[in-house]
Amino acid sequence: MAHLLGAEALHLEYPTRVVFDSVTLGIEEGDRIGIVGRNGDGKSSLLGMLAGIKEPNSGRVTVRGGTTIGVLSQADTLGDDVTIAEAVVGDTPEYEWAGDPRTRDVIEGLLRDLPWEARIGSLSGGQRRRVSLARLLAGEWDVIALDEPTNHLDVEAVTWLAGHLKKRWTANAGALLVVTHDRWFLDEICTETWEVHDRIVEPFEGGYAAYILQRVERDRMAAATEAKRQNLARKELAWLRRGAPARTAKPKFRIDAANELIADVPEIRDKVSLQSLAVSRLGKDVVDLLDVGVTYPTEDGGEKTVLRDVEWRIAPGERTGILGVNGAGKSTLLGLISGTVEPTAGRVKRGKTVRVKTLTQRLDELEQHWNDPVRVVVSGLRTSYTLGSGSKAQDLTPGQLLERLGFASAQLSTPVKDLSGGQQRRLQLLLVLLDQPNVLILDEPTNDMDTDMLAAIEDLLDSWSGTLLVVSHDRYFLERVTDQQFAILDGRLRHLPGGVDEYLRLREKQDAARDQSAGSAAPTASASSSATPSNLDGAALRAAQKEVSALERRIQKLTQQVDAAKQALAEHDQSDYAGLGEKMTRISAQEAEVEELETRWFELTEEIG
Repeated sequence: MAHLLGAEALHLEYPTRVVFDSVTLGIEEGDRIGIVGRNGDGKSSLLGMLAGIKEPNSGRVTVRGGTTIGVLSQADTLGDDVTIAEAVVGDTPEYEWAGDPRTRDVIEGLLRDLPWEARIGSLSGGQRRRVSLARLLAGEWDVIALDEPTNHLDVEAVTWLAGHLKKRWTANAGALLVVTHDRWFLDEICTETWEVHDRIVEPFEGGYAAYILQRVERDRMAAATEAKRQNLARKELAWLRRGAPARTAKPKFRIDAANELIADVPEIRDKVSLQSLAVSRLGKDVVDLLDVGVTYPTEDGGEKTVLRDVEWRIAPGERTGILGVNGAGKSTLLGLISGTVEPTAGRVKRGKTVRVKTLTQRLDELEQHWNDPVRVVVSGLRTSYTLGSGSKAQDLTPGQLLERLGFASAQLSTPVKDLSGGQQRRLQLLLVLLDQPNVLILDEPTNDMDTDMLAAIEDLLDSWSGTLLVVSHDRYFLERVTDQQFAILDGRLRHLPGGVDEYLRLREKQDAARDQSAGSAAPTASASSSATPSNLDGAALRAAQKEVSALERRIQKLTQQVDAAKQALAEHDQSDYAGLGEKMTRISAQEAEVEELETRWFELTEEIG
């Protein structure tokens, strides 16, 4: 493979610290490189130096003659007065860009819901980000450097972007450099991972899962000098091998070595003990949405229905992820659960002991502490927080919790307003947890977090014994901390036995149906990919449809039995540990059967089409 660009003895420093010291790297055609590391260690600086937009203090970057480099930085460089069309294709005649398959694919994948002639100044921050990304991807580049490209993108857009980058070049052409905290994205597209730490750049083969394996091996061989960090990495590796969807077939992921490394790592969550503790804390009733609908008045005097016919009985200890496009009604659904939104149809029933707390995107909990140092904020909190349950329960002080969330002692004197975005987010989570709610709602909790910090938060949530509801565009995080997913589609709440993959498939079919009803002359990318004919016909098709109906009835019956068993568990003598254990074992077996049936249901619906 031909060499495209290289870095020789790069040195970068600021008045207070050295960021890189004598870093030498090379990038060749066919490289797909993910750059990871803790916030502040220099990932964006490295990307900027390699892309030629940041000068090192010493050393040099060499680029092969004629090589073109396209860059997406975190800065917003779009002018407010230009239109989306002008920003993306400039003054290129329509017949030219409309005839280019790549440009059409980019517009369809990122901008299909935005008016083509809308002014940039009228767009939200997330919409402007998509326009910047589309403008870059519509161009021709030998090397593309992306700095946090998945920020503000929903699950569908992230999936589209991964697919676009995988097919943009042939296997041994072009090169990609990407800084992102989105671990699913890293695993999906990268063939090499660079970890930035301690003034150096350390290369690893493969995507994120392979990187985690090699990092654990490195830390073990280095005598575990960072014991806490290593343990978190080994725990994450255990999830990647045991439970992460579609991770076990990744190239270069040495399965035997991985299994040996995690042999003594327990399951990431003790579901039985967590469920038992959740029932004892919450009782049998959490929040029930009973035939709920929400309608808002419109400016023209009409009405807009956001949610309709929602039936959801939230169980003690339930861990659910919620998916949906922007504007689908996710925030409205969360508001119904927290009590900030009232239904216009149906009713919401709440248990008497329920205490709901929401980690919002607005940093509400920090407003009153804006000018206070972190230590002052912490001093006014409860003195301890109980983590885990049973024999694994431990009481942590707020200071110990801060340490687990990545705060150094020097940062305790920093005013809240001067903390980084990620640090503010972590402090906000601490305040929410110390309030000891038993229903926790997380609304886009991964913003401004690096991969190591996300692993630490996931570790903390593994010991969370209440009900957990998560809205996140970060697919890896959503799959990691929740046990099931729901989606809001056309105003209705739908269970997703097949998880995020099923959601993406349903959204493609939804878009295709919409395009057909609109009488679209030219099939869109989503329409052409989602029109999947049935693989069955005749008697086989009828038999499959009959089995699907039987599965749905069995799943519904088992789910009702599980709900009844959980209610009986709440009423059982809480000091009868043996009896509680037997009941939880039966419940776990029933839930495992439901999971198997749902898997079969998903396989059949895929075949039926």
